[in-house]
Amino acid sequence: MKNRFFPILILLFATKLSFAQKKVTDATIYYDIVVSTDNNTPKRADMLDGATNIVYVKGNMSRSDFISSLGASSTIFDEKTSTATNIRDYGNKKFLITYSPAEWKTYNKRYEGVTYKIENEFKQIAGYKCQKAIGKLSDGTTFTVFFTKELIPVNTNFQTINKGLPGLAMQYDASKGKDKVTFTVSNIEFNPVPLAKFDIPKTGYRAMSYTEFSKQAK
Repeated sequence: MKNRFFPILILLFATKLSFAQKKVTDATIYYDIVVSTDNNTPKRADMLDGATNIVYVKGNMSRSDFISSLGASSTIFDEKTSTATNIRDYGNKKFLITYSPAEWKTYNKRYEGVTYKIENEFKQIAGYKCQKAIGKLSDGTTFTVFFTKELIPVNTNFQTINKGLPGLAMQYDASKGKDKVTFTVSNIEFNPVPLAKFDIPKTGYRAMSYTEFSKQAK
């Protein structure tokens, strides 16, 4: 009798798990940004405090908008081709920077081989149960991230630093020099993202490759 009901119990458990998890294929994710610094002298990084990061995900496409008092920067990534475009709009400085697959890999080299230690600590963020993990980069740098298993991104490459997590990163730390920048989800919308969000401007920006831009920035 027990053997007859065991497969049914397994099926019920699997069904319950599938209902608890939602695959993220179309979404708009809003991150609030807080900058922590030990320096009492105001500097450029402090002007990023209170900025917003809006991430649009649609299938293989993603777009990350970083909006602050300094201006705006948008990065559009095509997972299918592994190419990216960064659109920078800071006053009279308007750049359109393209990344080949090799250039994009070089740009994100720091995050290759990142590992996570999942910890038994939880908290609620934007209505989702989130679990703590300690990330470690190949250079030994560590950072804290809270992720939720309730949301599973189909496109895992829209956040290179978090793509190895078993769920969506709801809060995570990133470093900018000696400052710590914390991204925290404030809201998530699951309405279809318009394809126009991933259009690349054809005029109004100085276009160059990542390699060209890197040489100019030196």
